[in-house]
Amino acid sequence: MDSIKEMAFRVERLALGLKPPDWLVDEGQQKVVLFLNHVLKQEEVAIERLKRQKGKTVELRWNGVEFRVAFTPAGLVERLSSQVKPADLVLFINENSPLIILQHLMQGDKPPIRIEGDVQLAAEVNWLIDHVRWDLESDLARIFGDEAARLSVQIAGQCAFALREFANTVQQGLQVMKTGNKYTNG
Repeated sequence: MDSIKEMAFRVERLALGLKPPDWLVDEGQQKVVLFLNHVLKQEEVAIERLKRQKGKTVELRWNGVEFRVAFTPAGLVERLSSQVKPADLVLFINENSPLIILQHLMQGDKPPIRIEGDVQLAAEVNWLIDHVRWDLESDLARIFGDEAARLSVQIAGQCAFALREFANTVQQGLQVMKTGNKYTNG
C-alpha cells in the first residue's frame, strides 16, 4: 500500500513540474467555454443573472495558468485574452495538487480560493457555482435513450466513488510522505 502512495506522490510531483504546451491550454480553455455555455443554456435563471453582469470579467489562476472569461449580453461566457484589461474578479486556487483539488470537487467542496475584486460579481459567481448543475443524464438520454443514459450515470457514479477513494488514499499518502509517519493496519 505504501508503494502505491509513494508512486502517486512521485507522479504528482512530476505532473506539477510539467507545463502543458500553449496550444493544449488554448484548446482546453475553448472547450471549457463551450461546456460552460452548454450548461448555462439549460438554466434560464442563471442566464438572466449573468445578463446583468455583461462585460464584467472573471479570471481564474492556478499553477501559472490563467483563464479569463467575460459575460456577454446574452448571459453566456466568452474567453478573453489576459492582455486586455485587469479582470473585475480574480480567483486564485491556493492548492497546487490537482489530486487534492479533484478530491475537493468530487466531495462537492470548493478548493481553497483567494478572491480579489468586485464583491457583487463574486457573489454572482458563487451563486452560479452553488446552483447551476450539468444534467448529464438528460444530455445522454437525447443521444442514447433513457435506459442507456440512466445506466451510464450509474456507472459514472461508481467510477466517481472509486476516484474519491483513490484521491483519499493519495492524500493520506502525501501526508505520510510529508510527516514521515508510517501507517499501521489496525
